Amino acid sequence: MKQTLSLLLVLLVAGAMPLQAQKKKHHSAPTRITGLSVSVDAGLLIPNAKQANFYSGRPGNENTISRVLYSEQYGHQIWNSLVDRQLISPSAIPSYSAFRIAEYADMYYKLTYQIGVGLRYDYDSGWGWKLRFDFSQLTAAGQFLLSSDNGVGIPGRPQYVACDIFGHEKRILIDLLISKRIPLTQVIDLELSAGVDLNNTKVTENAMRIAGRTYSILDVWGGRPPDAGAGSYEYINQGGIGFGGIASVALSYALPSASVDFGYTLYYMQTKYLGYNDNDCFALQHNIFFRFNINNFKFFKS
Repeated sequence: MKQTLSLLLVLLVAGAMPLQAQKKKHHSAPTRITGLSVSVDAGLLIPNAKQANFYSGRPGNENTISRVLYSEQYGHQIWNSLVDRQLISPSAIPSYSAFRIAEYADMYYKLTYQIGVGLRYDYDSGWGWKLRFDFSQLTAAGQFLLSSDNGVGIPGRPQYVACDIFGHEKRILIDLLISKRIPLTQVIDLELSAGVDLNNTKVTENAMRIAGRTYSILDVWGGRPPDAGAGSYEYINQGGIGFGGIASVALSYALPSASVDFGYTLYYMQTKYLGYNDNDCFALQHNIFFRFNINNFKFFKS
């Protein structure tokens, strides 16, 4: 009987050893991803105000405030709205032709989102490459000042009437990067990346708001003053294709067959605008992002 009990005990211990090993293996650190991964990302884009000045309506820009403000098509309506709101008086400014722009806007971009998808390939050495496709929609904003010439206007600056001006655009970015992952702990890597960017900008709106009414200054008149037949002109996108360089740093947390990245990307990129000097369109931009990488394509692994 004792021999039987001893044999059972030995068998139980021997059987438990693989289970213990399997349990330890289950709780061990996830294996770093290698091979092909699909990624999705979302983040905060901080654009550069230098590029936003395309929407300021200044003379020489493709879209100008004066083209609409001094036009027969819209000038009477703007003048009447300002008089009705007692922002100007007919004695001081007898007609729309007497409008005077006292100060143009210093434009800025509002903080916005950047979302995208991508492919990446990681090697056992820690090196890899990434191909990303991102999208963002930007809003440029600012204020210009009309002279009231009669002591009325905005509080604190009674000689001026403040008018909003804004623009909207869409951007698609294609980034190609080389990356290097440096292990920091069992599950956390530092990832450094650098590469090139190709982007496409589409200008969708440029408008001003005067006395509660919105007027588009987007040139759909072929460079001519606005007229009743504006709808007969075809709007041609005032954006275009630009390029630049990018650098990125991220902390990557390893999961089974996946990883989560939190990082920062610096862009030095050109965004194209009709009539703008290409050199003036190069600027720094910033992106803070979360990225989830899914790695479950074992047939692509080396």
